[in-house]
Amino acid sequence: MTEDLVPSLGRWRLWEQFALRGPGFPADGVLRLAPAGLAEAADKFAADDNLDGARWADFAHLFADAAVATAHTLQDIARTPAFREAVAWQNPTVLRTGIAPFLRWTPTADSRSSMPRQREELVAHYWQRFCVKNDTIGFFGPVGWGRWDAATKGVTLDAGHGLIVDSTVYWASWGIDALAKILDADPALREWIAPRRVPFVALDGDRVRVPGRRPLALSAEAAAVLARCDGIRPARRIAAELPDTDVPAVLDDLVARRWVVWRLEVPADTHPDRALRSWLESVGAPEPRRRGLAALDRLEEGRARIAAAGDVDELVEAMTGLERTFTELTDTPAVREKSASTAPCRALVYSDTRRAATARIGPAVRDALRPLRPLMDSAGWLTSRLAETVTAEAHRVYARLAAEGPVDLASFWFACLPVLHGPARTAAVELQRDFAERWQRVLAVPAGARRVDVRLADIEAQVGKEFGTTGGGWTAARYLSPDVMLAADGAEAVARGDFTLVLGELHVAANTLGASLFTHQHPDVDELFRLTDRDHPGPRLMPLIPKEHRARLSARVRHTLVRPQDHQVALADFTADPARPRTVRSADAMVEEREGRLVVRFPDGSEFPAVDVFSHVLTTLSMDLFRLLPETDHSPRVSVDRLVIARETWRVAAARAEFADDKDEARRFVRARHWRTELGLPRFVFVVSPTESRPFYVDFDSPVYVTILAKALRRLARKDPEGKVTITEMLPTPEQTWLTDDEGRRYTSELRFVAFDTEPSP
Repeated sequence: MTEDLVPSLGRWRLWEQFALRGPGFPADGVLRLAPAGLAEAADKFAADDNLDGARWADFAHLFADAAVATAHTLQDIARTPAFREAVAWQNPTVLRTGIAPFLRWTPTADSRSSMPRQREELVAHYWQRFCVKNDTIGFFGPVGWGRWDAATKGVTLDAGHGLIVDSTVYWASWGIDALAKILDADPALREWIAPRRVPFVALDGDRVRVPGRRPLALSAEAAAVLARCDGIRPARRIAAELPDTDVPAVLDDLVARRWVVWRLEVPADTHPDRALRSWLESVGAPEPRRRGLAALDRLEEGRARIAAAGDVDELVEAMTGLERTFTELTDTPAVREKSASTAPCRALVYSDTRRAATARIGPAVRDALRPLRPLMDSAGWLTSRLAETVTAEAHRVYARLAAEGPVDLASFWFACLPVLHGPARTAAVELQRDFAERWQRVLAVPAGARRVDVRLADIEAQVGKEFGTTGGGWTAARYLSPDVMLAADGAEAVARGDFTLVLGELHVAANTLGASLFTHQHPDVDELFRLTDRDHPGPRLMPLIPKEHRARLSARVRHTLVRPQDHQVALADFTADPARPRTVRSADAMVEEREGRLVVRFPDGSEFPAVDVFSHVLTTLSMDLFRLLPETDHSPRVSVDRLVIARETWRVAAARAEFADDKDEARRFVRARHWRTELGLPRFVFVVSPTESRPFYVDFDSPVYVTILAKALRRLARKDPEGKVTITEMLPTPEQTWLTDDEGRRYTSELRFVAFDTEPSP
């Protein structure tokens, strides 16, 4: 596509490529769990009616019949091979402990005791995720791709053949790390492992500097060994270069001082198995090499069997076999326990797939996206203000350190950590409040409003007044990644102009399409690199981050659009391949002041803004700041022209939802509908609760989803009597879908765009 056809929104240039995200099961699947006529029958009872007597008995009988019918429907869903396969990828144990006994049960009104009902809810909970959550994982959440096309009137879709066109099974990094740990313990392999200096340890002649400590003198022998601990030279090579030194003994001492790491570590990568294999093949000792490769081969054979499984039974058998082999080889559980410190990849392997469908969207949709421009400008204000706070504090830290001599990056980084955990976090909270207040002045949302419709032309000047035009703050902050949904009854409706756009999330300070889960499912990754080159003609400074950390870091979300010319710096964690050029330890880089700005100077003479060293921390701090409206008990749907920028939302105390405590299913269903009417909730919503791991869908016409909601409310009320759930209207609804497969089945979806700020901060 030529440059003049590249879509832009003000200073924000959109990538020609966008991701097409959607589940792998049709949207109308969830509607199967809403018994026809039951909601209407329930609504014949007024809120003050006595739920008793002959009329109530008739409804209770109707409800019981509907519950049995729904149980049969859930069994039909649970028998579906595709459903069982999707569950297997999520948690294969559930197939044995939950799904199998559920399918052996014969639903009747009398047999729906507690355990069968729990299994109904289990299936329904998985089903809502597979049908209406725009996740990206496996065939039940494949990533598709699309591009802008000036010749397309609205949106055109090539459904392709089948649901997916490509699928790959990847290793979770922790599984390969577990095997590396076993190999590391093999004495015969020890000398083939390359020790490496800890990133924040500096060696200056025969003196060692560690941030916050006095320099220490080393013996000539120890200094010579430490200088060679580059993560590339195996210990045996260091010993060969220093024949008069007891290298193993010196290394043991350096490790004890925590200046050197001498263990087998696999670099962070989408394919950690390849890195481990490459190292094993470099081992010169035949028998230890054979043992190590044989162990890796056994695991690889297990992964290959999973990838080649022809049906769900073969898949589960292959998964079980891999887990058994893994535990035998590593003496480690094959599934990690779920906890606050566990990254998303709990199983040994995961699958990512590419959707067969591709899309093209044209100028009409681009024009309807124009209200994104002021939103993105205001996001630029957020990041620039946050960067200003951190930069001002960093200058003070630098001045203090520089008063005692040259400042290396390691010392600067550690001295700035209190800033990142103190003033920066405080500033982020204040910025979020200030941001919402400024948008309240722009939008002038009336108290009690349910719908607020404004024109872009009427607010542009006020947005400029409130937020100005300053953007950026750090290099990564020049990217924004909006999620936008098309609400339309098919692609033909979009072509007619009968559509609404809905903003899902606006991911701040990140090109989320650079994550491994997207790039490795792209048909031409080089095209993504070319787009990156256009945005950044020169090299970037990119700090290395840990392999995994809680729910937001794993191999799947690691940024992979790293080019050879980009410089990577290891601050505290060296997670890259040590042999990669332009990868520098923080102790070997210097921080200097240039015309009032702090820069990082690398050993090769290249310089970068010092604020980029904090980019990952700053992006993490800013990712949840973009909230246009304050958190009140109710906030309206807000539209700017044809773009819904905020969906209607309620925040409700769980303890005040009295229907949730009713033990009788029929009464609970009727009372839930009264509760819904009282609050003014729509039929379809998504609910976020502090006690639930992720948002979940609720259909108030579906007793099983009402039950799931009631249980979530009870859990929260028990944990926190003042706790609130956040309820947001589902928009688009299951009927407002345009994405289809080659059989005409319709799916929910969202478009993940990338926007680049062409006017960086001065």
